[in-house]
Amino acid sequence: MLLEVQVFIKNKRYRRGAQMVLPPALLTLGGCSNNGLYLLKPEGLISHTFYHYFILDVVIMLLIIVPTTLLTIWAMWRYRKGGKGSYDPAWSHSNAIEAIVWGIPLVTVGVLSYLSVKAIYDVNPYNPGVIAKAQKVDGGDSVEVDVIATDWRWLFIYPQQHIASVNQLVVPVGTPVKFRLTSTSVVNDFLIPQLVGMIDVMPGMRTKQALVADKAGTYIGFSADYSGAGLSWMHFQTKAVSAAQFAQWVKSTQQSPQHLSYAGFNRFAKPYIAVGGDQQTFGKVQPGLFDYVIGEVMHGKVWRTPMAMTENMVNYMQKQRAEQKAGDY
Repeated sequence: MLLEVQVFIKNKRYRRGAQMVLPPALLTLGGCSNNGLYLLKPEGLISHTFYHYFILDVVIMLLIIVPTTLLTIWAMWRYRKGGKGSYDPAWSHSNAIEAIVWGIPLVTVGVLSYLSVKAIYDVNPYNPGVIAKAQKVDGGDSVEVDVIATDWRWLFIYPQQHIASVNQLVVPVGTPVKFRLTSTSVVNDFLIPQLVGMIDVMPGMRTKQALVADKAGTYIGFSADYSGAGLSWMHFQTKAVSAAQFAQWVKSTQQSPQHLSYAGFNRFAKPYIAVGGDQQTFGKVQPGLFDYVIGEVMHGKVWRTPMAMTENMVNYMQKQRAEQKAGDY
C-alpha cells in the first residue's frame, strides 16, 4: 500500500492533488481509537441481550435486502435493451408476484414486531426480564446503587453499605446491580456500552436501570447527553470484580475518614472541574440522601455555575483541591 502511495505521489499529474488531499486525510486518523466497538464486545447480561437482538434484526433485514438487490440487478441486466428477456405487452397481473411482494414484507414486519416486543420486556430498565429469569435460576441477592449526576461528576451511593464513591462504580461479577438515578441540574444519560444501555438521568425525577457483569474487568461509563461545558469530564470507571474483592473494597471504603451529609452534599454538588476523572470515596453517607436530593431539586434548589468558571480553570482547581484536603463535605 505504501509503495502504491509513493508511485501515485511521484506522478506529476497527481502530485498536487495528493498534497492537498493526504494531509487532511491523515489528520482525520487522529480521531480514531481502538475503543469504538464497545457495542460489539458485550460483557454483561443486558448488553449480550441487546447484541443478540441486534444480530437477529440485521440477519432478517439482510434476508430481504440481499435478494432484492440481486434480483434488481438481474432484472436490469436481463431486460435491458438488447437483453435476452422476453417482452409480453399483454401481461397485467400475477398472483404469485402479488403473494411474494406483499407476503414476505408482512411476515418480516410480524417477526420484527415480535422480536421488538420480546426485547422490550427482556431489557426493560425498570424490570429486566433476563435478570429476573437469572435470579429465579441462581437465587442470591442484588446490590443497590443510587446514582446522582452533578455538574460534572458521578456520585455512586451504596445504601446497603452506607458508602459512596465518586466517578468510580464497583460491582460484583454475576450479581444483579439495581440503580436508582437522578440529577442535580440538567438531563444526563447514564451509559456503560459493554454492560448496559442508555437511560436518562433527570433532575427532580427518579429513573431506574439494572445490569449484571459477566466478566471481571474495567469498563468505561459516561454521559451520552450534552450537559454543559463539562460534558467531556462526565466519564467514570466501572470495575467488575469478584464477590470477595467487592466485599474487601466495601470494607476498605468504610474506613475512609470522609463522610457525606445533607449539608456536605450541598457543597459537593457545586459545579466541579473534573479534569482527569477525579475519584474519591466516602466512608459514611447520611441515610436518605438520594431522596433528599430529589426533594431539593423539586423545590427549586439550584447549584449555579460561577461566572467564567471554565475560563478560569486553574484557580478553581486549586480551590477544589484545598476543599478536598480539608474534607469540607
